[in-house]
Amino acid sequence: MLNYIIRRLLIGLVTLLFITFLVYALIRNMPGTPLTVNLGESDPSKQMSKEEMARQLKTFGLDKHWTIGYLHWMGNIAVGDLGYSYYWKENVRAVMSRHLGPTMMLSVPSLILAYFLAVPLGLYSTARSGAADERTVSTFLYMLYSIPSFVAALLLLVMFYVQLHGTMWELPVDMVGPNYKELSFIGKVGDLLRHMILPVFCLTYGSLAYYSRFIKANMEEVIRQDYIRTARAKGVLPWRILVFHAFRNTMIQFVTMLGLTLPGLVSGAIILERVFNWPGMGTLFLESLGNRDYVTIMGETLLLSSLTLLGQLLADILYAFVDPRIVYS
Repeated sequence: MLNYIIRRLLIGLVTLLFITFLVYALIRNMPGTPLTVNLGESDPSKQMSKEEMARQLKTFGLDKHWTIGYLHWMGNIAVGDLGYSYYWKENVRAVMSRHLGPTMMLSVPSLILAYFLAVPLGLYSTARSGAADERTVSTFLYMLYSIPSFVAALLLLVMFYVQLHGTMWELPVDMVGPNYKELSFIGKVGDLLRHMILPVFCLTYGSLAYYSRFIKANMEEVIRQDYIRTARAKGVLPWRILVFHAFRNTMIQFVTMLGLTLPGLVSGAIILERVFNWPGMGTLFLESLGNRDYVTIMGETLLLSSLTLLGQLLADILYAFVDPRIVYS
């Protein structure tokens, strides 16, 4: 097991180098720089001279070829320095930390709700396969899955923010209300939860529909196996067959799906965060891209790529725990 983990870590390191090199090459070859991207909107009388522009480019290391810039960025990463943001004028670590919390406030409850509801829904759909109630639930889930989350977000905003404005049913945008700092601790928690309802719902319903259908599809294959028929012939209770025999043998696919959701915890949802004016990682990435803030883009890329590779490694390791037949040697 240890040798396997070491090999996977080395392969992951090479993959991470390739990903960051490719992303850095792409963003450095986009039109504009952090110093010129907003020149068209600025006052001509206050624009920088060519001498000042050259000095600023040298200060930020943008006067050299992008390959040199990548090596310089990698050198900083090797000592734990994510760099200095051109746009926010502070360390990238501090910028990302400030936006990571709001994203986790949406992604963690969404993931917990999706899994806690998807498992019983998937098992119920398997047990009642073909029945009228199961078909009704499946149709409803398909309808949910077919609606883009940003469309649902806009419809919900029209309903709960515009049409119900001023009533007790109004659900606001933004992360907190204008008088948040004046509230008590309980009041702050309540205000925050009220603002989270719509974005959490929009993040959850699509995942819930997909996960429940994923579980049912795998369960449908397992319950046709010979050992399931044997358990039924021996008189094992139907719910025990479903949970302890069938669902247990779909855990490999379930663990794979669980491992791939790890980067989703911190990536944020760019469109949803913009719709609800939520200051998360998705919003940060979009703003960084628009302002050509190379180091912040690379910081987020490094974080998400590392979590993706880590999630795949954790899924592979968990395979051995859910299926004793898998041995890493």
